[in-house]
Formats: sequence, structure tokens, C-alpha cells
Amino acid sequence: MNIPASGTQYEIEHGPYRAVVADVGATLRVLEHDGRALVVPFDADDVRPHYRGAVLTPWPNRVTDGRYEFGGRAHQLALTEPARSHALHGLAVWAVWTLVERSGSSVTLETEIAPQAGYPWRVVTRATYTLTDAGLAWTITTRNTGDGDAPYGTGPHPYLVAGEGTLRDWALTLPASRVLEVTPDRLVPVAVRDVEAYDGGALDFREERTLGETFIDHAYTGLARGADGIARVEVRAPEGTGVVMTFDAASPWVQIHTPAGLDLAPGDFRAGLAVEPMTCPPGAFNDGTDLVVLKPGASHTVTWGIAAL
Repeated sequence: MNIPASGTQYEIEHGPYRAVVADVGATLRVLEHDGRALVVPFDADDVRPHYRGAVLTPWPNRVTDGRYEFGGRAHQLALTEPARSHALHGLAVWAVWTLVERSGSSVTLETEIAPQAGYPWRVVTRATYTLTDAGLAWTITTRNTGDGDAPYGTGPHPYLVAGEGTLRDWALTLPASRVLEVTPDRLVPVAVRDVEAYDGGALDFREERTLGETFIDHAYTGLARGADGIARVEVRAPEGTGVVMTFDAASPWVQIHTPAGLDLAPGDFRAGLAVEPMTCPPGAFNDGTDLVVLKPGASHTVTWGIAAL
């Protein structure tokens, strides 16, 4: 039996929701509501493009220059973003994750990150995808199974789809009061700014407005949350359909990315908006901002959700 390029496929369903998870990178390859795509899909026989739907662990986003210090020691990671000379999106995105359990509406996959150059710790991550009436619950639990403290962070990488059209047509609601300024060439963190003042408020989406030609590749924080501690990022199409990404307080950051070339064909990944809740911002391994430190035997859990509007 030939295994598809994106890995073994696990389909789950509940009511109007359907998802397909591929075991390479524990990737959310498909998510639909009544047949309407909520994320930009790709074919099972394709090599996953541009981290689409992958789990980012043991760090999301970038480690600047792949270099950092932890526990009094310097570490050098492989530079997996050669054009900018950074270590990008962790170590598990191309790993084949192992099936732990599965039902008609849920699947759990697991991977172990072994000690290696640049990351000499052993951690085990489980990714559980569960469909309910409320949509997709995407839960990540990571345990430090080694002997020393381990630096850690995580995030997902879905490209959300609001409905017909492209990013140019959709409206974004993002309840974040602060944004991380980065250099325009290498996207190296500079400072956290008030979103209302930064760049004349061009990246302020606290009130719903159309994305149009706005380019975003920034991490936001200062998130307004409901009484339940949940933050909501909503994307809506002109005809009224939409999609919402929800995340708990374990993710105090969210990366938003509107890829360049917004007028490309809808079949391209640029037909979706990257919404990436994160436990820490870009450069956290470099400066320690919101970095999780896992003690030996300790676990960390975070949940994200995606639902139709």
C-alpha cells in the first residue's frame, strides 16, 4: 500500500463538520463545515506546502539566527529558513507522528523529539483533534521526559478561509491592543508597540474592517478575552459566511499573515489568512519572552479551536 506524500490520512466527522489529519507534522489537511472549506486544503498526494496546517513544536515562528542561550549554555539550531538565516517553526513539522487513539470524531497523534544538536532535551508531544457541535478542538500536550529543564513553545499554522473570494474581500476582527514590530527584511523582533499608534494604525483590527491590500506578518498580544478566558479572531466574507479561531490563555500571542500576491488563484495557499495562536512570540528562545520552561516530568497543555460562522 502506497502512503500519500502528506502521510497516512485520518478522517473524522461530527454533524456538519469533517476533518482530515495527515500524520506528517500532525497536519490539519482538511476542515469543512457542510462541505465549505474552513482552512485552505491541499491534496493528500502533495508534499505539504508552506507549513499549512502543521503543529509547530518545540517552538513556533523564528529563533533569530538559530542561536540562543539557555541554562548558561549556548545552542545553535539548523537554519531552516535559509533566506533569512533563522530556525523556523520547530522540529516536528516533517516528523511522522504515531497514532495513539482514534474514534469517529477524534484522533490523537504523538511524536518524540530526541535530544539533538541545538535542542538537547527529550520531549513528547500529543496532538488531539476532536470535532463537536462547536467545531474543531485542537489540543497539544507536551511532556518533558528528560532530566533537565527544557525551553518550549508551540502553535498551529492553519490558513483560514472565510468563504468565496480572497483575502482582499474579507474582513478581519482581531481583539489585540499590541503588535510586535519586526525588521522588514529578516523579520527580527524590534519592540512591542501599541497597535493604535504603530504605522498609523494600519495593523489595528480591533474593529472589524476589510483586509484589502493590507500586508501583515506580525505577532499580536494584549488580547481581549471573554469571561471564559477565550480570545476570538474572526474572518468574514462579504456574503456573511466566516470562520473563527479561538484560543485559551495558554496562547497570549497570535501571528497573523496575509501572504503577498493577494490576487492569485483561489487554489493557491494565499487564498487563506494564516492565524497562528502561540504560547510565545518570535524570538522567545532568544529573549525569554513568555517562554515555557518544562521541568523534568512536567507537562504543558494548550487548546485552539476553529468553527464556522
